[in-house]
Amino acid sequence: MCAFAFCAVLALIPALAVAQAPPGGIKPAPGLPIQQGPPQQPIRVKVEVVSAPVVVRDAKGDMVTDLDQLNFKIFDNGVQQRIEHFDMGGDALSVVLLVETSSRVSVMLPAIRKAGIVFTQSILGDNGEGAVLSFGNEVRRVQSFTTNHDKIDKSIEKLTEDGSGSRLFDAMTEAVAMLRDRPVERRRIIVAISEAADAGSTAKLGMALRAAELENITIYTVGLSSAAAEWRTPLNGPTQAPEAPQGVMLGPPTPGLPQTPQTPGGPTAAGGVGAGDLLALGIWAVTNGMNLAKGHALEVATLATGGEHVPTRRDKSIEPALDRIGGELHAQYTLSYHPTDSSPGGFHEIKVLVDRPRTTVKTRPGYYLPLDDEKPVGQ
Repeated sequence: MCAFAFCAVLALIPALAVAQAPPGGIKPAPGLPIQQGPPQQPIRVKVEVVSAPVVVRDAKGDMVTDLDQLNFKIFDNGVQQRIEHFDMGGDALSVVLLVETSSRVSVMLPAIRKAGIVFTQSILGDNGEGAVLSFGNEVRRVQSFTTNHDKIDKSIEKLTEDGSGSRLFDAMTEAVAMLRDRPVERRRIIVAISEAADAGSTAKLGMALRAAELENITIYTVGLSSAAAEWRTPLNGPTQAPEAPQGVMLGPPTPGLPQTPQTPGGPTAAGGVGAGDLLALGIWAVTNGMNLAKGHALEVATLATGGEHVPTRRDKSIEPALDRIGGELHAQYTLSYHPTDSSPGGFHEIKVLVDRPRTTVKTRPGYYLPLDDEKPVGQ
């Protein structure tokens, strides 16, 4: 009986040894190959729906508003897409209003407060919802999303100066995060009333625009002139202008993009910068996730997302600028599609054609998908 029990214990020893093996499994015997786990797959970002805002103008510059879906063709990286949703100014809006409250433009705040009613009536309209962010030294959520125009108007009326900072890029990033959670059937819009320069942001403009493109967000901007404001600054003297980010162009230009005054080897800025140059610069910023040289952030943000930049020189120009933006939003076509193949990383070009002669078409240039070795936006 004892001999039988001893044999049973011997039989259990291998099993006990396996149970007490150190974590990580048993090392293979010498000469045997080590089994590898399944290969790690690259991160892919799949775009479910792409929406393109489209404005069509005739030879006189007037908006063309009598087209239907059959008049349009849309291409993604040269491949024609099936238009799955078509609208002309009717889809409900979700709009975040960004207002600079730095000391450099504080003299313009009374005019901005007065213009709040134009924002609610002309831009939001009857079925739009709005939110308000202010930015100076800090980014502040003054009003969360609401359809109550009185609440929005009062929040704008209470805007006050907030130091010498101008965290425009941080405010854009916060606005994108707020709009990301809005229903997909709503048109997502950012309207920024600001100088062109940023001072103090930790976020990069290129990354903010990349995220906006992926969330189908269109950016409109009303440009404030800090130079004009300084002429009216009280006797304590002009405020210091924000410092532009330096050395933003790292390495050689991106292949396939035209040289611009901001890219190495490009022409000097003495002759000015055209919309084509700024568009190329915007694609560069989105592709590389970088900031831009001083003076063009607002224009680039609108070109990269299909919106419009309206510069102002005087206080009385702010209300007409907002009214102009509202007029475009409510007479704008929206084309939406599911990309047939959104897996290749890099910049995806969007192109819209209209079969109406002697017309011009404005839309967003495209969107950027991270490459295999990049993390998706927000991770």
